[in-house]
Amino acid sequence: MAAPTPEQMQAVLEEKARKWQQLNSRRYADKRQFGYVQAQKDDMPPEHVRKVIRDHGDMSSRKFRHDKRVYLGALKYVPHAVYKLLENMPMPWEQVRHLKVIYHITGAITFVNEVPWVIEPVYMAQWGTMWIMMRREKRDRRHFKRMRFPPFDDEEPPLDYADNILDVDPLEAIEMELEEEEDGPVVEWFYDHQPLKYTKFVNGPSYRRWKLPLPVMSVLYRLAGQLLSDFADRNYFYLFDDASFVTAKSLNMAIPGGPKFEPMFRDMDTRDEDWNEFNDINKLII
Repeated sequence: MAAPTPEQMQAVLEEKARKWQQLNSRRYADKRQFGYVQAQKDDMPPEHVRKVIRDHGDMSSRKFRHDKRVYLGALKYVPHAVYKLLENMPMPWEQVRHLKVIYHITGAITFVNEVPWVIEPVYMAQWGTMWIMMRREKRDRRHFKRMRFPPFDDEEPPLDYADNILDVDPLEAIEMELEEEEDGPVVEWFYDHQPLKYTKFVNGPSYRRWKLPLPVMSVLYRLAGQLLSDFADRNYFYLFDDASFVTAKSLNMAIPGGPKFEPMFRDMDTRDEDWNEFNDINKLII
């Protein structure tokens, strides 16, 4: 069988390219909605959104009078914007954290556009070391200062980020010194933001699934020891067991020492109650 000529190979490549373009036209084409073509949005530099916010510092200006409805409508989403901001705050062991934000073109509202996924054992161990460092901080007071409230007067305009904060060096991160030998399996990446993200231990950038080897898990367990309970008996936590509460509520019963739920059927015969303050075994008068 003769080898394909360069013209034939070129024709095959063009056919493949045409099929690929046809398959992916919906994914990569401009989004069309009600006859309006929505252009693909590229990431903008942070200075862009800072300028949008700075331009909207004084909302009493007449140039914003046509967008009043947009600003009033955005108030509904302010709690979610604050929630996303608090959710993505840098941890004590991070100096800074860079995030993607999504903003309305009128400057009405801005959201942090990320979800702070963590690996649970790593996160517990990080906060376990923070617990120790915070105890030392209470003793030494190196990182925190007492704040005077209220920090601003009523008539004081909002501080501009670029003018007042951008050039200020952030305080050093709070990190516990790890031992090279004892903490060797985790010492390289322990205080990174989303550690092990591009390694074989995590499924990828989505950061949803993880599988850590035994040496790493043992070190993390030791570092998280301050926050983990010493009690292995599940019955010790019977007042914090969701399944027991669901069962008790479903059966119209009460767990001794636990909450009494509103009964599902109020016309129940009181003699059928399993426990109340009148037939409590601890209150028998002999």
